[in-house]
Amino acid sequence: MMDYLAEERKKAEFDVEVMKIAWAGSEHAFRTNDRISRLVANDPEFSNHGKMTLTRKDLLKSTLRKSAHAWKIINELRLTEEEATKLRFYVDQPGYTDLHWYMFIPAIKGQGTEEQQKKWLPLAYKMQIIGTYAQTELGHGSNVQGLETTATFDPLTDEFVIHSPTLTSSKWWPGGVGKVSTHAIVYARLISMGKDHGVKGFMVQLRSLKDHSLLPGITAGDIGTKFGNAAYNGMDNGVLQFDHVRIPRDHMMMRLSQITKEGHVLSSSAPKQLQYGTMVYVRKVIVLDASVALSRATCIATRYSAIRRQFGSQGGGPESQVIDYKTQQSRLFPLLASAYAFRFVGEWLNWLYGDVTERLQAGDFSTLPETHACTSGLKSVITTATSYGIDECRKLCGGHGYLCSSGLPDLYAVYVPACNYEGDNVVLLLQVARFLMKTINQLGESEKLPVGTTISYMKRAHQLLHSTSDVHIAEDWLKPSSILQAFEARAMKMSVRCAQNISNSPTPELGFSELSADLIEAAKAHCQLIIVSKFIDKVQKDTTIKSGVKEYLCILCNVYALSTLQKHLGDFLSVECITPQQGALANEQLRHLYRQVRPNAVALVDAFNYTDHFLGSALGRYDGNVYQTLYNEAWKDPLNDSEIPDGYEEYIQPLLKQSFKYSRM
Repeated sequence: MMDYLAEERKKAEFDVEVMKIAWAGSEHAFRTNDRISRLVANDPEFSNHGKMTLTRKDLLKSTLRKSAHAWKIINELRLTEEEATKLRFYVDQPGYTDLHWYMFIPAIKGQGTEEQQKKWLPLAYKMQIIGTYAQTELGHGSNVQGLETTATFDPLTDEFVIHSPTLTSSKWWPGGVGKVSTHAIVYARLISMGKDHGVKGFMVQLRSLKDHSLLPGITAGDIGTKFGNAAYNGMDNGVLQFDHVRIPRDHMMMRLSQITKEGHVLSSSAPKQLQYGTMVYVRKVIVLDASVALSRATCIATRYSAIRRQFGSQGGGPESQVIDYKTQQSRLFPLLASAYAFRFVGEWLNWLYGDVTERLQAGDFSTLPETHACTSGLKSVITTATSYGIDECRKLCGGHGYLCSSGLPDLYAVYVPACNYEGDNVVLLLQVARFLMKTINQLGESEKLPVGTTISYMKRAHQLLHSTSDVHIAEDWLKPSSILQAFEARAMKMSVRCAQNISNSPTPELGFSELSADLIEAAKAHCQLIIVSKFIDKVQKDTTIKSGVKEYLCILCNVYALSTLQKHLGDFLSVECITPQQGALANEQLRHLYRQVRPNAVALVDAFNYTDHFLGSALGRYDGNVYQTLYNEAWKDPLNDSEIPDGYEEYIQPLLKQSFKYSRM
């Protein structure tokens, strides 16, 4: 088969196979990913043919079929937990299993006692029960403390009564609730002895394990079609209501608090901070998912930009490749660099999760506030950037990017909910801002200042507040020290400015509310500093990265940093951490970096090692055979099943023959 991108691949100035390992994180991870992704791609049961034109019912059935087949493969091949997770990932079909494995099971592990874990985890691991995570309500999402569902303890029967007292207390959005899940971790207000003890988690069975019918007192259904064609429409996001449903007392998740037979609520010896472990886990998964989503989009856009030719023909010669236009490069290459940046900060979050877990088990909670702020902020900044980036890649592909066969509309529709779930992005940034303001207020009390790595720059507050950039020529922007100094000074000065303005307000809360827009920008600056610093650490400190590859990761690191600086140039100038001339030099250096990326662009996306099946794009095919594929895909549409469309005799023929029958008024 002809490789239309062969000439582009010859231009690569590094070993693509080595870069694949750097992207994957290790040779073991690369081999596992490669083997499992090809296993999925070569199995006809996982085909996505015709997915975009299926009805809701058929989409759900397709999801159920693929999920069942995946479970069959996992058991037949005796896949490890790592391999099974990868297989579900590469099947790439949002469905009830996402909630079961990534929310329901972690909730039991994080909030259940050892006895409760022994009772429910074996059933969940074997999928003899199918679980979901029922927290969000019709009237409340980010404000968990405002949830209305109640769990009232009845000491006479030793049971809780789960009830939905209002329409807005209906659970709304949980995946799997609509048609599939048999059990749910339901978050409700614990009421005992007439007192509200706050929101707790409860294990509630929703459906019969014999015939799957809803149990008495439970109403559940699907909430309807969502944004996009296929996307999340194969997922049965649901509505769930309870009418005085009774469950045993030991169905309350009791690792963090218990209730006696008499109704006394007791705090557990286990610290409440343990719940942060699950939060860190979920958010680091979201960040890694972002790097995958953005890398898929940039892979499609880069390959298509190399194939597409437009204008520039002279003397009858070929038109110019779109990727050679500087306007295309200035939009595409920062997104490519961002995909790598998000990948590596995601790797660091993996380490952070392991570190915080060990600390929690040892009773050390010192880094929890910083960890919470860090994961909240990175989730917000990275999912926002990724959503924007995917849609920008669609635009970079011109009109063809709007076709579902490009893979980009569906990728966007699947990804964009990440800006809302697991914490609305604006709300999360305000949480980061609160942490930053508290930290700044402690700067004069060194013994109180947190010790974590993401805020260590604040210990040099005085130096940063009075620092000036040492950049004199464009090449100075290639020095990591110059980049870090600019990003640290910007983050420091923006946070201090907010803190000073808040101190001038009548009350701290009023000041925080009044300055919320500025605080969000300060939080973004802090999070972008984290991403830049972790990318620099990856390039400088990871001894497993071989030379040759390291040089091009360094180029991408500089592209990410300087393109971010250019995008937020107003921030850097307004707090006077760089001069306008230094900003212009950064732009000059950025143009030079784009010239270095250009010959390696296709190789850099090849390093993602995505199969054509996983990309699901006519524009992003590995062989670059774009136009024939687009043409073939068009003829597969159901509208082309017949030459004459349905409705011809009723609506087209009468129009052409001017033979409409007019009704009299």
